[in-house]
Formats: sequence, C-alpha cells, structure tokens
Amino acid sequence: MQSIAMYKEQIADYLNSIQLDGQPLELYEPISYILSLGGKQIRPVLTLMAADVFNEDPKKAIYAATAIELFHNFSLMHDDIMDDASLRRGHQTVHEKWDVNTAILSGDAMLILAYQYFEHYEPAIFRDLAKLFSKTAIQVCEGQQYDICFEDRSDVQIDQYIKMIEYKTAVLVAAALKMGAIVAQTTAENGDQIYNFGLNLGIAFQLLDDHLDAFGDEATFGKRIGGDILENKKTFLYLKALEQANSAQKEELTTFYATVETLDEEQKINRVKQLFVETGSQQASLQLIEQYTEEALKIVEVLAIDEHKKEVLRVFSKELMNRQM
Repeated sequence: MQSIAMYKEQIADYLNSIQLDGQPLELYEPISYILSLGGKQIRPVLTLMAADVFNEDPKKAIYAATAIELFHNFSLMHDDIMDDASLRRGHQTVHEKWDVNTAILSGDAMLILAYQYFEHYEPAIFRDLAKLFSKTAIQVCEGQQYDICFEDRSDVQIDQYIKMIEYKTAVLVAAALKMGAIVAQTTAENGDQIYNFGLNLGIAFQLLDDHLDAFGDEATFGKRIGGDILENKKTFLYLKALEQANSAQKEELTTFYATVETLDEEQKINRVKQLFVETGSQQASLQLIEQYTEEALKIVEVLAIDEHKKEVLRVFSKELMNRQM
C-alpha cells in the first residue's frame, strides 16, 4: 500500500491540475480559492486508501475522491455563510472575500461539478457512486438543519446531538471510504464494514473538532477558539456540562447561553470553558472520543483484508485522532 503522504500528494496534484477558467470568472474564482487553501483533505485520502485496501490502483479512485473533496468544500462554503464565519483555514471565507450571493452560487457550482466526476466510471460503478453520494448529500443537509434547529432549542439531548453530527459530518467520512470500496468492486460486506468504520471514526473526529473549538490552539486550529461558545452551540461539551452541573453551575451556564450578545466575549469563553472543566464535561468529551475511535478500530478487525492493510487503517485512525489539543 501507498503512504498517506503519497495519497495526499496525488490529491493535491490532481486538484491543482483542474482548470476552472470558465465564464463568468466570478463564479469559478471562489472555487479555485477555497481549494487552494488546502486543508486536511482527509475525505479524498480515505477514498484512495480504501481503493488501495481492497486491491485497486488508487489512481482509479481519483475522480471519486475529487467529488468528495468538492462536495466537502461546497458544504464548508455554505456553512461559513450560515455561521457568518470570517475565517476558514486561517484565511478569509469566500463570502467575506467576495460576497454572500457569489459564495452561494459558487458553492452550488461545486456541488454540480462533484457529480460530474462520477461520469469517468463505467455505468455500474457510476450508479452505485451516485446513489451513495445522493443519500449522503441529503443526510448532510439534514444534519445541518438539525444543527440550526438546536440553536433555538433548550431541550436538546445528547443522543440527538450525536445523530446530528453523524449526519452533518460522519456520513461523508463513511461515504468517502465506501466510494473507494465501490471503485475497487469489493464485496458488499466489505463495503458496509468500511462504511461503518468511517461512521464511527467520523463521529469521533467531529467530537474532537468540537473539543478543539473550546480547548485547542487557535494558531493550529485555524479558527477562533470559543466560536461554538459565542454562538451558543449545543455541543456535547455543553450538554454534558448541563447534565452533570449543580444548580448554581447550571444556572450560570444557561444564562451564558441565553443570548448571543455579551459585553465581554473573552470573559464568556473563559468562564464557560471553566464550567466545562468543573462539571467534568471536558473529561467526558475526551472519553467519548476514545470510545468511538475504539469502535472504529474494532471494525477493522473483521474486514476481509490482509493484516498489513489493517495496520494501515489502525495507524491512520490513531494519527487522525491524536491532533493537538
């Protein structure tokens, strides 16, 4: 099997080779811009890796991998508009650099371009890829809507939050892996198992992302620390803190989350983080991240692949989940 670095290089080279010089330029320049920001490119790497795991040349999966990366960036472009975010990967978001209308249209174009990349495959593979992609795309939209709805609700439960991040984030990780399996034309059982591996890893990844939003290093995280707190997002950290807080802590926490407006943003961020620590929510978050990571690793053991390929998946999973806090 190839190394992760080689997969990343193949993805980067192919993305850099894409000619987005259509007219009007204002539609295509934002697409080139957001792709140029790089990012972790985890999802396309997983597509190439899965093809390799199931004995197919990763180069054959490059089109499916590109579709996944285009879709992911499309969703980020629209997420940034909805969140009114100013930074993405340490740079201006598209709607800040251009305007909201341009960002919406360019995002729509990215989604259409993503589907076009499946046209490189023979009909049977095209059908299976498109079917999975459509199912995944609507689930991502459902997850995003759940996220929006949760902002105005005071009765969100932890299991509802987990379902939301499963749809908003994890299904795309799972689909990226299964697309590699589809291109490799492995067994249906292998395809389902690699999907479930990705689903658990994706939930762990999003839980870690939420954790880093509160307790990460802004220089390496690429976004302002405490953004979720300022937006009153009902993350696991918040929900678990409410569940375990005493009456005084609960009152303080709910008061902080009662409004977006605050006289001192840093004071709100710092005190809420303290409450996460005091209630044990921070530690519970780390434990849940570990739990979902371990569930993903258990699935690796039942895949019908060689042992050295299982080890590649194990190492990737552990490296992915050992990002700097």
